[in-house]
Amino acid sequence: MLDRADAGEFPSNVYLEGPDEAVKAEFLSQFRRAWAAAVPDAPKARVLRPDEHGVETILAAYQNVSLFSPRELTIVFEIEDLGRSEKRVAALAEGLAYPAGASCLVMVESPSDSTRKTLEPLRVAAAVRVDSQPPADTQLLSWARRRLAASGCQAGPGALEALLETCEHEAVAFLNETGKLAVLAGESGTVTKAHVERLVAPLVGAELPDYIMAVASGDTRLAARQLERVLAAGEDEGSVMWSLGHLVSSTLTLATNPYGWSRFKPASAVLGRRRRGNDLARALDAVYRAEAAWKGGRTDARTALEQATREVAAK
Repeated sequence: MLDRADAGEFPSNVYLEGPDEAVKAEFLSQFRRAWAAAVPDAPKARVLRPDEHGVETILAAYQNVSLFSPRELTIVFEIEDLGRSEKRVAALAEGLAYPAGASCLVMVESPSDSTRKTLEPLRVAAAVRVDSQPPADTQLLSWARRRLAASGCQAGPGALEALLETCEHEAVAFLNETGKLAVLAGESGTVTKAHVERLVAPLVGAELPDYIMAVASGDTRLAARQLERVLAAGEDEGSVMWSLGHLVSSTLTLATNPYGWSRFKPASAVLGRRRRGNDLARALDAVYRAEAAWKGGRTDARTALEQATREVAAK
């Protein structure tokens, strides 16, 4: 599907589901990049959420034909919110059969422990369904090669395999590091094992953004490991606590203002799809309480960070 998108061919609508947020984020990133290249007059996607905009707004974006912008990409996150009303699900499913122009609608379902049966009419009506299951190593390598190709780079023998090993086969960390390799390749256009060694030294995964993305993705075990690596690399506890609080507060801001600032905007997008509203407010309160306990001498910095990490990464 992404190969067709790179060639400028887009379906009228896509249903993106499944448990792996790293794959979803990578798919959306590459799909949006292909759209921007194919439709320079309307390169930016319009982002909607059912609890804020409703079925009428979603269908209006999908079925609108404008002389000024005949092709628009619309991404609807948290499509599962429609599942509270079978009538709304049925209305959107029916509307999918009547696209207008050459626009594209992408519906994104958040992960769930069980299948949301109320959304089945949307899955059936969708022109294309993409299931983001946890990727095998071969699939991760394919995603990485696509990302490098989009940056005009290619991987030399064994380079990506070496990076995958150092990232402990974790999808989020591996794909994040792949993006950095493209920068290191420079004018040569080829990523080598030497670039991987330069990227990961002195300690693999010891970067703050990796920890923040693990927290945002809700992977508590990975977040705990990344926290250990960040602190072992010498990161100041105060800066880690600030970054954790900033992740949550900026996610709250971006929920009402998509153009707001966030130091970790990709992670904020992931967290915003997983937690929102009062749930985010409770997470932010947990960070503040952990920081207050630490600075008030009621606990040590590491324990406070571990607690705050668990609270924000909780499902």
